[in-house]
Amino acid sequence: MKKLLYICALTMIFSCEDVIDVNLENEAPRLVIDASISWLKGTPGNEQSIKLSLSAPYFENEIPPANNAIVTITDMNSNVFQFNEIDNTGIYRNTSFVPELNATYTLSIMYNDETYTAEESLIPVVPFDFVEQNNNGGFTGEDVEIKAYYSDPQDEENYYFFEFISDIPAIPTLEVYNDEFTNGNQIFGYYTEEDLEAGDEVTIRNYGVSERFYNFMFILLQQNSEEGGGPFETQPATVRGNCINTSSPDNYPLGFFRLSEVDEITYTVQ
Repeated sequence: MKKLLYICALTMIFSCEDVIDVNLENEAPRLVIDASISWLKGTPGNEQSIKLSLSAPYFENEIPPANNAIVTITDMNSNVFQFNEIDNTGIYRNTSFVPELNATYTLSIMYNDETYTAEESLIPVVPFDFVEQNNNGGFTGEDVEIKAYYSDPQDEENYYFFEFISDIPAIPTLEVYNDEFTNGNQIFGYYTEEDLEAGDEVTIRNYGVSERFYNFMFILLQQNSEEGGGPFETQPATVRGNCINTSSPDNYPLGFFRLSEVDEITYTVQ
């Protein structure tokens, strides 16, 4: 694939433009699996969706959906939940899913005559205790800081995935945390944004996740700088998730199968 990169050298007298042809090798598209099953506290959790797409060349602007796949999740009691595609979007939906904390589920995807599978448990999460605001945060001492406190359970390893959503940034702020050094204590998820003002709303979500998902997201977020876009943008190196191709292992998929209980709170900046 060729792309034209333009390098402009500006001087006080004139400007010039050089055209460089860049040849990039294209890899065959891989299946990208975004199978995030989230059970919001206080809801039945029956409506769930899975997004399937195909990897695309670096400079492509659109991500092609993976259509006509057969997608199921099976629980420990051999109950099978069929996910059906919505209007060729690559989004597959089920409205009768039955979530059970700590239960193990198996994902199965049949796509282009190949079978992809993954296994994961539905991880619980503790509720938020309260939210605290500090108006003198950041390097300048003028940024608004939001801290959402929760009480970590004692005598067990816990891993958390935070999502902070407001109208200011184009994408949510994501963080992962483990309780290795704070086991059993009251701790907080932290969010700051220099443009937050009184009246702005921030939605804070805390997901219970497995150690493997924590490690997966930790690597993705380390690769992603603040200026580089979200964790699902093109990454410097391939990060393998928990999904495998049982038909052709070398044609491995990208993405992750995750099941989480999630607590959510919406805070209005004071």
